Amino acid sequence: MLRIWGRANSSNVMKVLWLCEELGLPFERIDAGGAFGRTREPDYLAKNPNALVPTIEEPDGFVLWESNAILRYLTRSRAPQSPIYPADLRVAADCDRWLDWQISAINRPMTTVFFTYVRIPEPERDWTSTHKARAEAETLWAMLDRAIGRKPFVTGDRLTIADIALGIYVHRWFALPIERAEMPALRGWYDRLLARPGFIKHCAGPLT
Repeated sequence: MLRIWGRANSSNVMKVLWLCEELGLPFERIDAGGAFGRTREPDYLAKNPNALVPTIEEPDGFVLWESNAILRYLTRSRAPQSPIYPADLRVAADCDRWLDWQISAINRPMTTVFFTYVRIPEPERDWTSTHKARAEAETLWAMLDRAIGRKPFVTGDRLTIADIALGIYVHRWFALPIERAEMPALRGWYDRLLARPGFIKHCAGPLT
């Protein structure tokens, strides 16, 4: 059985768990990271020298880290014909574009805002940096709002791993106690994600 190392409240672990639900993949999850530790232990570092989560292990010993690489691998290895990672070269490139955008653009400001409100004790919060990050995130979400337009999902009519990579962050955007500009397309997309059992189960719970 596929083994997934990582705590359930990690955004990067959530991606992998949600994909497994979408594809109906059985897995064993092992708590690691954050309060659970383990990631600095020699046996874990041998699997993932970054000391981060998630890491997956196949029954034959194959190991992979980096959450978006894991999304691509699991789809190609378990459901190569699934539209969740499109076979069409250009649609797949669009999907990859948004996967990279999640890492290179939206991750940083959203992490700053999320940590400020959820994980950093109030006396230690840097509100100047947080307000700046919120404004930056809003500009980026507006970009996605325009890109979605009338489409049901990020790349078109079907859910893809681009929606999975970004969906965790849009839940935080709407769940955090912050000001938000009106973005109807973004809100409609988020509502469609909330109709998916895997998203509800693994991604849309209380922020921790």
